[in-house]
Amino acid sequence: MAEKTISEVSPTACGQFRKGSAALEKANWDYAIEILKELLRQEPGFFDARMALHAAQIKKGQSAGLFKKALGVAGNTQLIARGQLALRNNPVEALRIAEEILEHDPSTHLGHRLLADAAMALNMPRTAIASLEAMRKAHPDDKKICLQIAALLEKVNEAHQAEAMLKQLCRIYPDDQKLYEELKNISARITMQVGGYNEMTQEEGAYRTVLRNEAETVALEQESLHHKPVDTLDMMIDKSYTKLTEEPDNLRHAIEIARLYVQKKEFDRALEYYRYALEKGIADAHIDRAIYDTQIAKLNHAISSLDSASPDRAAEMERLNAERATFILDDCKRRMEKYPTDMTIRHELGQLYFKAGQFAEAIHEFQRAQTNPGTRLTAMYFLGQCFAHRGMHDIAIRTFRNAIREKLVFDEEKKDLHYFLGCELEKTNKEEEAIEQFKYIYELEIGYRDVSAKVDAYYAKIDAQGAPGTPPP
Repeated sequence: MAEKTISEVSPTACGQFRKGSAALEKANWDYAIEILKELLRQEPGFFDARMALHAAQIKKGQSAGLFKKALGVAGNTQLIARGQLALRNNPVEALRIAEEILEHDPSTHLGHRLLADAAMALNMPRTAIASLEAMRKAHPDDKKICLQIAALLEKVNEAHQAEAMLKQLCRIYPDDQKLYEELKNISARITMQVGGYNEMTQEEGAYRTVLRNEAETVALEQESLHHKPVDTLDMMIDKSYTKLTEEPDNLRHAIEIARLYVQKKEFDRALEYYRYALEKGIADAHIDRAIYDTQIAKLNHAISSLDSASPDRAAEMERLNAERATFILDDCKRRMEKYPTDMTIRHELGQLYFKAGQFAEAIHEFQRAQTNPGTRLTAMYFLGQCFAHRGMHDIAIRTFRNAIREKLVFDEEKKDLHYFLGCELEKTNKEEEAIEQFKYIYELEIGYRDVSAKVDAYYAKIDAQGAPGTPPP
């Protein structure tokens, strides 16, 4: 079952979604849930509607009394059993039951697990990721959950995000060799995506078709499953080099050699082969990214290899960190010049300018990036921040308000927008308008940033002043 966005559903479904979202904005939780549940019965793959439903469930749960919550949790036992049974033969029904469980208890691990399993059975990866992320929020270091999320991220073409998640897991569990193997495998697959260029274009990117036969495919996959000592890496480099000399036009072999040299930590040799592929006429943003990652790995390796007993260690580390920051910015500028229509790179450059405190330059990049639907809302968020840092509070307020209007689902991104809008309103002495933004978040997540302190201080101030129109005792 294909997942759908708001642009892919019928006009009728789109109208129902907007009606449900409007009810959500007005805090009419029951009506929003009713509309969105009915919409999902008709369009179970409608991702945006499901996220809006979850937001309504959470808000309704926060407003429920303890007794009502206890009744809901108690009633979930039979639903969970029914859901597990439905999962075997009717995952669409399992989805519906999972939503019923979450309506009673929006944070239940079992409800999100059922929903994630049903979504995976229906090939709905983004839906599964959303529930797994809800589970990870309660158990951030759970390896099983994180590995499932990483696998699904790769499935929705977010391999670099999956790679970052695995790197974080490896830092948490430094002795788990299986995690390192998974990380190496996904890094290899990212590299493979830029190999076999002509064949991949003609045969829809299936990297197995690049290889001569099934036996070679299996051999390559098996080689990637194990940690390779230096002598094994040397053998694999020699093998790939022989293939490159036999098939000089098949630049997949050059990319493979570069990847192997990275594993050997011979970064300069790796860069030679990546650049060789570029010189042969491959204009591919993924190879540029591989070169970037290799340069960063080289600098990180140099930093981690500094002698802790050396008196020059601090100065050398400062120099290397500065070199890394300069390289990151310069490389992004170069890629932007090479791919001027790639709004993802332009958005990345804007973030680097923002981090460096170059807000005027960042504004220029984010204004361009907001023309792309994929980067529009985050670009508007950063634009608001840039205007705020430059003291242009009225423009920042207008930018945040525009982004909030366009962001239909109340997720982490929308919380940030409401929060920073509230902060800007505070700076312009619009206390009542500001507190409404903080209260909107407070109703959903009391632990978000310092909204609890802000809301508590506001009500304490009201109590100290006395409610308007209240006679003195």
